[in-house]
Amino acid sequence: MTVNITSKDMFILMHLLAFPNPSEMALSIRASALVFEDPKSKELLDRIKRIAPSELNALIIGETGTGKELVARHLHELSAKRNGPFLAVNCCALSETLIESELFGHEKGAFTGAMTAKQGWFEAASGGTLFLDEIGDLPQSMQVKLLRVLQEREVVRVGSHKAIPIDVRLIAATNVKLEEAVMAGRFREDLYYRLNVAALNLLPLRQRTGDVLPLAEHFLKVYGQRFGCPEATIAPAAKQILLAHTWPGNIRELENVIHHALLVTRDLIIKPTDLNLSQLPSFPKSADSDAGDFERLVSAFQALCEQEYPDLYARAEQALLQVAYKHTYRNQLATARLLGLSRHVVRARLIQHHILTAGEPETDKSHPVLPQGVSGPPIIVRDFFPKDNDYKEPFLAEASQECWGF
Repeated sequence: MTVNITSKDMFILMHLLAFPNPSEMALSIRASALVFEDPKSKELLDRIKRIAPSELNALIIGETGTGKELVARHLHELSAKRNGPFLAVNCCALSETLIESELFGHEKGAFTGAMTAKQGWFEAASGGTLFLDEIGDLPQSMQVKLLRVLQEREVVRVGSHKAIPIDVRLIAATNVKLEEAVMAGRFREDLYYRLNVAALNLLPLRQRTGDVLPLAEHFLKVYGQRFGCPEATIAPAAKQILLAHTWPGNIRELENVIHHALLVTRDLIIKPTDLNLSQLPSFPKSADSDAGDFERLVSAFQALCEQEYPDLYARAEQALLQVAYKHTYRNQLATARLLGLSRHVVRARLIQHHILTAGEPETDKSHPVLPQGVSGPPIIVRDFFPKDNDYKEPFLAEASQECWGF
């Protein structure tokens, strides 16, 4: 079989084999909030322009991949702190044991391994903007300390008693409904009000289709220049498919689709066959479709209440955690996402119910979460509610009390 290699193919291949400047071959091409062209996005940009000049804390709410960091950077660039630093931190990526040190800094000798004093993210961002992504994943012990920092405008390093003044504008982001987390006791109400001074709701890409083609053209232009084919275009039929897709991965998915299409296209015209679109559902089932399941669940709880089971709440929570943990093949992060909790709360409750030992790693990777439609080992859960009368409520560790706030 003969394979014809064009000059364009050779150019791309050479760039993939040898990067003359690694910093120019970043894995992700950051778009600009100014690429947003949909009327709904323009309304959001107009709101950003009004909010940006103030020093108000901002809360950006949106699904994963919708461009929350883009909006945060746009806020920073329009603010009086534009000449200061912009630092982005993903709260979910911070180690539970070192999160206080990462945010607020530490002194030399504050803990084992603290060989030198270190600034935290708040100090490093002084004079500029600090962006805290996935704020809903902060453990409650840290929520209390963050609230005090926002109120007093000063930080205290780990191992120190000296307060350090800071001049930072905080922008937080979340992909969960913090109101529900507050009602469930997973997020402090006072911190929610402190953050939610200026709320910005970022719609998913499927609800602002006017941004799809401008973003696609932006990614096409940037990747085209990097691969030596700036004249690449998108065929009309491919544009229609892009507009019709629901984009469950939002802007991040669109970027990857254009990147892939530019690599596989043969004549610098992206056609429908060049588009590698995700088959994942764009959003969960509606509440109506789940109504029957929850009605049966309510009936089951009603029957249990009538039988006056002892410690019903603890046993029900334990049963739900067991099922969810096994369903995700003992993956704590996946369990947290399934239940709508932070991973820190899930870990504490797994330990409390003796489903997980305190010394076990945070995520057991021996059983990865399988994609939808891929079969795995059968899961058999025989007893949802223990029937022995000797059931005793597990001991609540001090670490769990601190994590839950009660």
